[in-house]
Amino acid sequence: METVKTEAKKFILNYGVLLGIISVLMGVVTYVTNAHLQPSMIINIIGFLILVIVIILGIKAFKSENRGYLSLGEALKVGVGISLIGGLFAAIWMLVLVNFLEPEYMNQMAEIQRETMIETNPNMTEQQLDTAMEMTAKFSSPWISVAVIIVLNMFFGLIISLIAGLVMKKENPYTAQG
Repeated sequence: METVKTEAKKFILNYGVLLGIISVLMGVVTYVTNAHLQPSMIINIIGFLILVIVIILGIKAFKSENRGYLSLGEALKVGVGISLIGGLFAAIWMLVLVNFLEPEYMNQMAEIQRETMIETNPNMTEQQLDTAMEMTAKFSSPWISVAVIIVLNMFFGLIISLIAGLVMKKENPYTAQG
């Protein structure tokens, strides 16, 4: 029996762009509502759930078009690809935010971190606080934030894809034969 190989690229692009657009829309909403300056567990959970849903939908669509077959490798490829493209969109949004919309964003976040340190460690001396802030500043460039966004998206995409792939896996008996 002849097998037609379903290309993952179409699903990676379509669902990656979907994830990216949703991520940017979420970023715009948090910016417009000034929630971007207040770290929120709820916003993080919503973002993670969106990542999970879009990756699972993308893997499921790939499997469906692949006549119900899905290998673990295909699931990983589709899921990590989707998360990479979604992460690139989110990273571009971050660069637009910090370079054009809110040029003082990094300074504002540093001040929020300083206030948080004071609240959580009220016995910290001014010198300890300054040292901690200097250390934080070294890792607080927009480019490091972009790298972190992409790496974290891909890491979570890998984990989500691994779990989804193990659950949805169904090997094609026609390609298993050599």
